[in-house]
Amino acid sequence: MPFETLRNLRLAFQGPHASTNVLQAGLLLTAFGSLLALAAWPIFGVVGLLIAVVAVLAILALALHAPPKAAMWFYGARPHKPGSLEQVDGLIADLAQRAALVRAPALYVVPSTMLSAFSVGSAQRCAIAVTETLLRRLTMREIAAVLAHEISHVCLGDLLVLGIADIVTRLSQALYYLGLGLAALNLWRLVTGEDLVSWLTVALFVLAPALLNLLQLSLSRKREFAADRAAALITGDPMGLASAISRLEVSKGTLLDDLLPPVPARKVPLPSLLRFPAPTEQRIARLRTLEPPPMPPLDIEEGPRISLVGVGPIEMRPRYRWPGIWF
Repeated sequence: MPFETLRNLRLAFQGPHASTNVLQAGLLLTAFGSLLALAAWPIFGVVGLLIAVVAVLAILALALHAPPKAAMWFYGARPHKPGSLEQVDGLIADLAQRAALVRAPALYVVPSTMLSAFSVGSAQRCAIAVTETLLRRLTMREIAAVLAHEISHVCLGDLLVLGIADIVTRLSQALYYLGLGLAALNLWRLVTGEDLVSWLTVALFVLAPALLNLLQLSLSRKREFAADRAAALITGDPMGLASAISRLEVSKGTLLDDLLPPVPARKVPLPSLLRFPAPTEQRIARLRTLEPPPMPPLDIEEGPRISLVGVGPIEMRPRYRWPGIWF
């Protein structure tokens, strides 16, 4: 399977991959807005439609303009201070240059014993978060591959649709709890004889996470294959990425976890279903079929595992953290 040039990688914004991202972002926003409008109509009428439109515009504005550090705050991620991890500093600079990014991504470290990484932001200002345990346990070759994979999401324009999916997932969970509150209020009003909140509103709010998760399950998540391919090109080392993928933890749960309360029911480190990659075996098999990339491999000197000061086993233990993310 031949590799594209780095120029063709950048031109992916204009190809089917970019169109898919735009379509999926539009579907997510339309679905959330429609659900909110339908739920708000029995209570507010036309004003409910305006509320839905404002909510959709606010989600889009947040996804486009919210600073990456805001998303990192949700995860308790700590900004990496340049110079404290010189090996990683050099890797990020080299990878950003190879990917032709305007500026290198900011690095954040999440205090967790899980092996995980994710990226947020845009091509102009992006950030990558890696868990402390990932930095401790992976080799420098594998760390470079993980960083390249996240940088590839930036190059391919994936962060907007992923950001929208994350926000929609969080808001749908808020609607779920609001629905439970309205159901309790209706039970009280049944006793007191007061007017009830529309049961349609209650039902839509309670079902919001399941309905929106069903939509995300139906959307294509092949972007991970594209990001793997781009990362192999950037690093010049497909097998390094395959090695890293084999060691990363991906707990997807079951279909019932995605559809049934309580919310959140999934013990997973990623906020939306669009962020979950394809099965590890498929990703590694595809990497093995790639021809040697034209980009020479990074010059990586393996040394002792990275040693960090750490924050203690209690804080790093995986658990549910506000606002409902497991890591």
